[in-house]
Amino acid sequence: MTLRAQARRSVEAAWRQATTSGALPPMPDGTVADVTIERPANPEHGDFATNLALRLARPLRMPPGAIAAALADAIATGPGEPVLKATVAGPGFVNLALTDAAVEAFLDTIRSEPAAWGRAAVPGSGRRVNVEFVSANPTGPLTVGNARGAFVGDLLCRVLEAGGQQVTREYYFNDSGAQVQKLGASIIALARGREVPEDGYHGDYVEVLAAELPAAFGAGAPAEASEPDDEAAAWAAGRWASERIRAGIEASLEALGVHFDVWKTEGSLHAEGWVERAVERLRAGGHLYEQDGALWFRSTAFGDDKDRVVIRSNGEPTYFASDIGYVTEKLSRGFDHLIYIWGADHHGTVARVQNAAQAMGYDRAAVEILLTGWVSFVRDGVEISMSKRAGTFVTLDELLAEIGPDAARWFFASRGANVNIDFDIELAKKQSNENPVYYVQYAHARIASILRRAAEAGLVAAPSLRDALGGAPELGLARIVARLPEVVEDAVGAQETQAITTYATELATAFHAFYRDAKVVDATDPGRSAARLALVDATRITLANALGLLGISAPESM
Repeated sequence: MTLRAQARRSVEAAWRQATTSGALPPMPDGTVADVTIERPANPEHGDFATNLALRLARPLRMPPGAIAAALADAIATGPGEPVLKATVAGPGFVNLALTDAAVEAFLDTIRSEPAAWGRAAVPGSGRRVNVEFVSANPTGPLTVGNARGAFVGDLLCRVLEAGGQQVTREYYFNDSGAQVQKLGASIIALARGREVPEDGYHGDYVEVLAAELPAAFGAGAPAEASEPDDEAAAWAAGRWASERIRAGIEASLEALGVHFDVWKTEGSLHAEGWVERAVERLRAGGHLYEQDGALWFRSTAFGDDKDRVVIRSNGEPTYFASDIGYVTEKLSRGFDHLIYIWGADHHGTVARVQNAAQAMGYDRAAVEILLTGWVSFVRDGVEISMSKRAGTFVTLDELLAEIGPDAARWFFASRGANVNIDFDIELAKKQSNENPVYYVQYAHARIASILRRAAEAGLVAAPSLRDALGGAPELGLARIVARLPEVVEDAVGAQETQAITTYATELATAFHAFYRDAKVVDATDPGRSAARLALVDATRITLANALGLLGISAPESM
């Protein structure tokens, strides 16, 4: 149980006690109020605070100050209780100061179960979640323009797993759209010495694929050749090339530390009948109608601004048809919740997919779509154009080679997923030594060095921190170390990671200050050294686990 949870339990018990004693009236029938616990902006005011009195003022018909006083009087303190004192502040807040013993006992769990430290049992634990992200079409290498989805998706998966959820990472790519045929036509054109079609793909990677194209795809035909099966050859070459590109995308993502459990193709949804089953499900529910030779979904019945075509007048299914087939296929695998991570340009698709899911009888809330903000990549003050067709882009591999995966991960983790951002590649390179991730990593490496020096001096960390942190420097650092599970709980609830980078930076700063003010390796005072070594070891574990949540390394030396 986190310290915050212990504080919440103390306030809940106090509320019950005050009601039983008559200090507070009972809640009117049909009214409820949750106990919320937060940390005061000023640590001098205490470890935690609650605004419960303000929330009870209306239903109890009492001044919030009087309610706060009743709660503070009823909060249990003394031996065995986590709260040292409770005081009324402001218009109705109750500040709580924890005992040193509660903090020390809580920190002992870090070193006894280091791998579990920072993980949190929050609402939703055990939920089976499918997170689909990146999903760039396999018509070119993964670019930095697609990179944000990779970072956001992987970071979200890590946070959800830390909250006890069972996560499946999935990549969906279009292997049957017109762009695949255009890619194949571009490759065959170059292989035959022709010009790439105007709407084709350009770039060095297309030339490489053309040079490697097997003769079976017509690569050896003369430039003037014009064969009746050119379109079929372009499709075949496009599928061959897209699989080669997909393998390259997978390798690029693995270099970033991102792996996928499932790779799903649009073509398989049609081949396995999922699109057809979804359409029939909508038809059986009376949600489809025919107009102008096309088949339409009544999306307006669910709040959309217009109805959506499912089957075109030429009999070809739309991308939307594939989307609803994909929802059906995913939920058939037993997932409780689906999360799609899309770019901001997919805003118009969100409502129709959720509407179709609801129309098919699924829980609308089980289909969640997160839209990431735009990322503009800048080099030497000029925004980089991102076009696979024109062959003008920076690949993810190039970005990682320049700034490294740790710095790149930190950059995206420290910003909200839906916030538009500028990424100056050259500036990131020049300032890499000042990047906060290196500051945090250095704190971890510094602790590892301290522990090595202590071992060489014959000093060992104390087995327990109970009754060992009597000084202000120790307890100040200890209270920050103890916050990691709370930070993770909040990150799971928000499905964001910027609070984790903020916390890691704060902890690194607190450690550097502690090490400045407190001598850790001191052979003349082995008892004090043992306690401080135990504390810095707990700090090391906490820094490593916070970085691990972000997929960032925790070096032993730098």
